[in-house]
Amino acid sequence: MNDDLLFEEAAELLEQADALLVCAGAGMGVDSGLPDFRGNEGFWRAYPALGRAGLDFTEIANPRAFAQEPELAWGFYGHRLQLYRDTLPHAGFALLKAWGERLPGGAAVFTSNVDGQFQAAGFDTVHECHGSIHWLQCLNGCGRPPEPADALRPDIDEATCRWRGVLPRCACGALLRPNILMFGDGGWDGSRYEAQAVRLQSWLRRCERPLVVELGAGTAIPSVRRFGEAVVLEGGGRLLRINPREAALPRSLGLSLPMGALAALRGIEAALQRDDQRGG
Repeated sequence: MNDDLLFEEAAELLEQADALLVCAGAGMGVDSGLPDFRGNEGFWRAYPALGRAGLDFTEIANPRAFAQEPELAWGFYGHRLQLYRDTLPHAGFALLKAWGERLPGGAAVFTSNVDGQFQAAGFDTVHECHGSIHWLQCLNGCGRPPEPADALRPDIDEATCRWRGVLPRCACGALLRPNILMFGDGGWDGSRYEAQAVRLQSWLRRCERPLVVELGAGTAIPSVRRFGEAVVLEGGGRLLRINPREAALPRSLGLSLPMGALAALRGIEAALQRDDQRGG
């Protein structure tokens, strides 16, 4: 089936839905220019100082790194925080938001991304299952709730990927860390995201025929895939899987588009506009 026919079929799925659930993984941010940490090669290309130190993503994205090498851990996360602040969501976010506004149930988001791009694009109901880089928590788990990182101004030596100056501190005096679920992380404070989950589940209960649009979610960490598939299997609706490398999907669940997020969303929008013109 050629791409135009796939886009037409995807547009039909959207037109038959009463609500839009966006399920997004790391591939969603690639078209905004954000780095993809899949594999050491891509990770070390984005952070060569960590490559020279022989550290992979799982070793630096780990609360142990904050305890043992706080300047290096905060160098990595501080750089990412500023990068995400400076990055505008690509045009596909606005397309998804507009599609949701056309449906009676609106749109909601389930994402493993910690970058805050969906909030920046204007989405209200967002469940960040792995947390957010825009929030901080105490490394020692003193019991204080997570706090926004708005006042944090990263100063990073990019040659060494190290934080310069005073490290972020909790009111209790301990080191602060991002409020993100890391590898080997038994101390993550998930209270913000539990509240997000309750809100999303409440939204889902009001949906009868949701279209789940899954974007850039792989199988290595399958949180997003499993959630979207469960929504379709348990509550009805259809699944549209958009992924350039791992697009396989049983036809009984929906449709797959083997391409990047922005290209697919633009193709579907063009098909929707053709349908509108034919209808007029």
